[in-house]
Amino acid sequence: MTTMVKVAKLAGVSISTVSHVLNGTRHVGEETRQRVLKAIEETSYRQDALARAMRRSRTDSIGLIVSDGGEPAFAEMIRGVEETAAHQGITLLLANSAEDPDREARAVQTLLERRVDGIILARAAGSGAEALADFASQDTPLVLMDRLSDDPYDQVGVENRGPIRELVEHLVSQGHRRILLVAGDTRVATLQERHDEFTKAMAAAGIAPSDQLAVIAAAPAETDAGIQDALSSARPPTAVIACSTVLAAAALRRIQQRGLRMPEDIAFATFDGFAYADLFQPQLTTVRQPAFQVGTTAAELLTKRITDKLAEPSVVRLVPTIEYRASTGPKPAF
Repeated sequence: MTTMVKVAKLAGVSISTVSHVLNGTRHVGEETRQRVLKAIEETSYRQDALARAMRRSRTDSIGLIVSDGGEPAFAEMIRGVEETAAHQGITLLLANSAEDPDREARAVQTLLERRVDGIILARAAGSGAEALADFASQDTPLVLMDRLSDDPYDQVGVENRGPIRELVEHLVSQGHRRILLVAGDTRVATLQERHDEFTKAMAAAGIAPSDQLAVIAAAPAETDAGIQDALSSARPPTAVIACSTVLAAAALRRIQQRGLRMPEDIAFATFDGFAYADLFQPQLTTVRQPAFQVGTTAAELLTKRITDKLAEPSVVRLVPTIEYRASTGPKPAF
């Protein structure tokens, strides 16, 4: 096995100089640095990552836990975190909680045992205060992503209230009064915020509570049943707002099964949206959140926190954009 001694001998420098080049702990002249790098390449020297971590009290790795890495918005957030970490020479360890608080807790414990330098967490639905207890006791930096709370940690997510209010105002201006919000599992803070603002915006528009329809359900089967019941009722909604891509898929399936046309029979809008959205006919009005930037911001907040653990926590809200398309037309004339 090649050792640092052999690298130093071949480069004609001291062992400490090789260490400074490898760890970036002190400036080394460019000519000397290049000699060391050439010697490393020629000897195929591989540094012992564990030993290096013990010396520096750093592992140059971070953890990321999300509820569903396959969901489009989370996939973009993951990509943002990974790209930012890669630029900084940091390895990303990824875990999915599948909206299961127990699975989330196990992932947190595993990452802490691996001594990651910090963790980014998009909390599972139903995740309680105990999920954050390990961070307080072990002094491990934490950033909450997407699903924000009142806890004293760095956090990054999107502005939810403004977009849902603007969507309601747009639909009301088109003549819609009976609007269905597919809210899903409101134990998720993001979905709860969208539901709360929907209720306020509908009331502000002078719409009676009986016309403020919402499907709130923790399980996909319950969500599907709620959508079906609303669409098949004696007074069905004339417009639907879905609070996520997954919820939009469930609503669109039921709309299609009932043979409803958009926007002639029913208007439709969604948060997050689908890949290749231009293939949908009609094209869907979509609240597009800057998911990639949420990920990059989360990684930047974490690296800053790792460097300065005493700084005041930062809460960042990024602003989505609303892409108005043909799916949100005027209220049907029946």
